Amino acid sequence: MNGDSGFTLLELIVTLAVAAIVLTLGVPSLQEWIRNNRFLTEVDALVAALHLTRSEAVKRGVRVTLCKSANGTSCAHEGGYEQGWIVFADPNNNATVDADEEVIRVFEAIAAGTGTTLTGNKPVEKYVSYAADGVARLTSGAFQAGTLTACMPPKARRIVINSVGRVNVVAATCP
Repeated sequence: MNGDSGFTLLELIVTLAVAAIVLTLGVPSLQEWIRNNRFLTEVDALVAALHLTRSEAVKRGVRVTLCKSANGTSCAHEGGYEQGWIVFADPNNNATVDADEEVIRVFEAIAAGTGTTLTGNKPVEKYVSYAADGVARLTSGAFQAGTLTACMPPKARRIVINSVGRVNVVAATCP
C-alpha cells in the first residue's frame, strides 16, 4: 500500500476552476437577494408604522398621525417618505406636530444609495391620520383612502389604505 496521499496539481487546478465558476454564478444572485430583502424590510417598516398609528389611535382614544419627517420632530412638506417618518398623537386634528403633542415613534430614513422612493398619492401624500375609531380620516373629517408606492427599480410595492383604514400590500411595477 502506498503511503502517499493528497491532491495532484491537476486535481487542484480543476477544483479551483469549478469553485471559481460557482462563485461567479452565485455572487450576483446573492447580491440581488440581499437587495430584495432590504427593500421588503423597508416596506414592512412602513406597514408596521401604519398599524402602530391605527392601534395607538384606538388605544388612546384620540387621533394619531403618521407623517414624513426628515428631522424626527416635525412633519416635512416636501419630498417622499424615504426621508423617514414619525407617528404622533394629534388631538387637535391638524396633522402637524405641535409643542404639546407627543411623538410616539420616530422611523429613520431609508439607507442612502438603495434607490428606494416612497411616495403617496394625493390623499396620503403628506400624512396618514387615524381617528379614535380606527378609521383613516383627513383633517377635514373625510375618509382617507390612498396608496403609498415603494419603488426600487424595477420592483415596487403598493401599500393600499382602504376607506376604513385597513392596509394591504400588493406587488407592482415602478412608475
